[in-house]
Amino acid sequence: MSTVKPGRTAGPSVSGAGLTAEERAVADRFARLGAQFADRIAAVPADAWSGPTPCTEWSVRDLVAHVVEMSEIHLNMVGLPVPQGPGVDVDPYKAFVRVRDQIETSLNDPEQARAEFDGRFGLRSFSQAIDSAVCTELVVHGWDLARATGQDERIDQVDIDKAWEALRMVGEEVVRSRMVSGPALEPPAGADEQTKLLAYLGRRA
Repeated sequence: MSTVKPGRTAGPSVSGAGLTAEERAVADRFARLGAQFADRIAAVPADAWSGPTPCTEWSVRDLVAHVVEMSEIHLNMVGLPVPQGPGVDVDPYKAFVRVRDQIETSLNDPEQARAEFDGRFGLRSFSQAIDSAVCTELVVHGWDLARATGQDERIDQVDIDKAWEALRMVGEEVVRSRMVSGPALEPPAGADEQTKLLAYLGRRA
């Protein structure tokens, strides 16, 4: 059950005062990954939205829609409102940015960052869920989006480490059934850490 007061909305800007160091780190990481993902959406060529992605059942537009949907689900889980605006079918950039901004603002509000829900992995805060789930989505699907549209595919080492941490927490069954991952691949000899992570998720770097 959510601990957020029903109907409460996030303001346009929150300072982050009162956050713990761990909560501050999550808010900063989400802001960085959210900005990177938005930049990648903005750089998608106009004729590429129906093109394929490493998630073989999804087009580029479908992939962005999935990330937006996952973001909305996490807002709903703690009773935070989903901001209204154009959908991914109309404007993928605005559709993503509207939910990104809501999450970013909520992560900077101590009450909202600490709102709890009882889910598959027990009682967790909004901040913890965003860190393990949505940030991992932004890392992995950010790579998918870059690969599909010819953009810079590099993943920062800190994000590789955090992704491994999240994947180990959720376990193999969830990774294969819910994270749009194919069977794990054998990485090539001498592969770097990014290639190893992607191979585990069924992707060839």
